[in-house]
Amino acid sequence: MSFAKPTTLSREQVAEFEREVNTIRDSVMNNLGQADVDHMRNMIRISRASEIGGRALLHFGVGPLSWVAGVLALASAKILDNMEIGHNVMHGQYDWTGDPALNSQTFEWDIACDGEQWRHSHNVTHHTYTNILGKDRDLGYSLLRMTDEQKWKPRHWFQPLANLMLAMGFQYGVGSHDLEIGRYKHGAMPKAEFKARLDRFLTKVGKVWFKDYLLFPALALWSAPRVLAGNFCANLIRNLWTYLIIFCGHFTEGVAIYREEDTRNETKGDWYIRQLSGSSNLTGGRLFHVMSGHLSHQIEHHLFPDMPAHRYPEVAPQIQALCRKYGLFYNTGSLYKQYWTVMKRILTYTMPPKRVPV
Repeated sequence: MSFAKPTTLSREQVAEFEREVNTIRDSVMNNLGQADVDHMRNMIRISRASEIGGRALLHFGVGPLSWVAGVLALASAKILDNMEIGHNVMHGQYDWTGDPALNSQTFEWDIACDGEQWRHSHNVTHHTYTNILGKDRDLGYSLLRMTDEQKWKPRHWFQPLANLMLAMGFQYGVGSHDLEIGRYKHGAMPKAEFKARLDRFLTKVGKVWFKDYLLFPALALWSAPRVLAGNFCANLIRNLWTYLIIFCGHFTEGVAIYREEDTRNETKGDWYIRQLSGSSNLTGGRLFHVMSGHLSHQIEHHLFPDMPAHRYPEVAPQIQALCRKYGLFYNTGSLYKQYWTVMKRILTYTMPPKRVPV
């Protein structure tokens, strides 16, 4: 990741690019309807059915095959709940329906991340300051060094291990993101505010631990160890999958970062170009897109965060055509190809910068 080069587009071309992106957005947003609501309600029904089936197999099944099937069903339910349902509803993509169950401000999901804290750290901070160094805290999640522009510290020798731990416990990484421990540590956040944020985070962790690691195992009586292990593995699979999709949408080769001063006077057209340059897509089939919460279309998500995500495949070819027209880079590739570049970056920036001979 390196700083974005100044655009070669004239101000008139940036304004025209903005107008054309707005036209694509309006073509969908002016035609939202029952099909969009039906999609989301179907996802909720499938997620609930998968959770019930998974928990039943873990509780009442016999033998390893039913255990594996139960884990996979429960993991699928959690992935759908987090990505295709929770992430998209909490972005406000369905607020226009007036359905209380699809209200972005009250929706709560099944991970160790409080909804209100996620709405601040993700919707406000990340989507406003996308890839601005020092402002977008998603750049390496305050843990990993992803570019030469970030100062190397001795702890970065352990970056591959830190990356593995973050992937395995991704829900806790996302959940603790809004604590802003660094700000508190350096005296930029009052103790009372930090404590309130910490209490909220720990309360949410306590709720998910109670459900998955106490209540359901206790209800299973003599099958408690089987249920406990199944719930742990389902959470682990969900964590690894969400980590994989999120990292491939933000830290691949070709993704650009920005200085704060370069964005001070940006227009909506400049903002669109920053979102485009700061994101990357994944290719795949319909099931893959659904299970990624359509964050396989991270570019379209960053351009239109309040558009129902299942409509991204519809607008993606139009955005690609615009990129060809204006000579802008549209970053897309297979999961394998994109993740390989992510790992290459993590390993590269584990090392301290080379000294330049005087």
